[in-house]
Amino acid sequence: MKIGILGATGAVGRQMLECIEERNIEADEIRLFASARSAGKTMKYKGTDLVIQEATPEALQGLDYVLGAVSNAFSRQYAPLIKAAGAVYIDNSSAFRLEDDVPLVVPEINGEDALKHNGIIANPNCSTIITMMAAAPIARISPIKKITATTFQAVSGAGIGGLQELNSQVQAIHDGKEPEIKVFPQQIAFNCIAEIGSYNENGYTAEEMKMQNEGRRILHLPDLKVTCTCVRVPVYRSHSISFTAVTEDKVTVEQAREAIVNAEGTKLVEDHVPSPLETSNQDIVYVGRIRADLCEENGLAMWCCGDQIRKGAAANAVQIMEYLLSH
Repeated sequence: MKIGILGATGAVGRQMLECIEERNIEADEIRLFASARSAGKTMKYKGTDLVIQEATPEALQGLDYVLGAVSNAFSRQYAPLIKAAGAVYIDNSSAFRLEDDVPLVVPEINGEDALKHNGIIANPNCSTIITMMAAAPIARISPIKKITATTFQAVSGAGIGGLQELNSQVQAIHDGKEPEIKVFPQQIAFNCIAEIGSYNENGYTAEEMKMQNEGRRILHLPDLKVTCTCVRVPVYRSHSISFTAVTEDKVTVEQAREAIVNAEGTKLVEDHVPSPLETSNQDIVYVGRIRADLCEENGLAMWCCGDQIRKGAAANAVQIMEYLLSH
């Protein structure tokens, strides 16, 4: 059992390594890959130092699984090399998410799709995973026709640079200096930015369309319609989503609560409103404020929060690998 992590030095790559250790996955060897400038450096795993390598066709040989935490461009570059080496590539980028022969998988929802892979399995978008974890239990009662959602996405969704920018801007403001803007289109400290990703011709951003395009594949609902607004907020970690799901048949609040309670990977919170702070550094999606929508007869409104570095990215990829191993 040999596992590789591509992009091991980034926030998601580091979390992948931690998740493998936390979940006690038996691995005879773990190889860490990053850019040439990181080659030779080390990362801790179970008390030992693993040396980071540059990803080459030779270095990939003999691996069973490779977890990817790199950009779309690098993912497309390395995917053929990983497949040629005989490994299964579980990719966190959006490079392959909408390709028909690449399963798009959230194990608790459509884990069986992972078994139909052709060497590549895609990890969905972070806010999409968290939303679908809350929506899927409802969809099992009655198919969802449409979703209206607003995401509140943490700065860590933009990588380590996002975290650094929030910190530096808060410090600059505290010191009476002008905050520097590099990662986000506007100042993120003490602000909200309803603009994540590039714009499409329809006025929605690429990030916003992922909820519909990927949600259709995850829920097996090809006609699902989604209106989504993605907002970057000055939160370090964990995304939150407010959404209304409209089902074909009426689903009561009581039915929805019971479905959430019985669903793997979700937690119904009724004694308070779940927050991104309390859902950080763990893999469960918290769901609360379930109520009947006042505009749609078959609508249910709810609020959910989840750690987007873990369940929205790294942990989900590791869970996909676990699913394959168990089957």
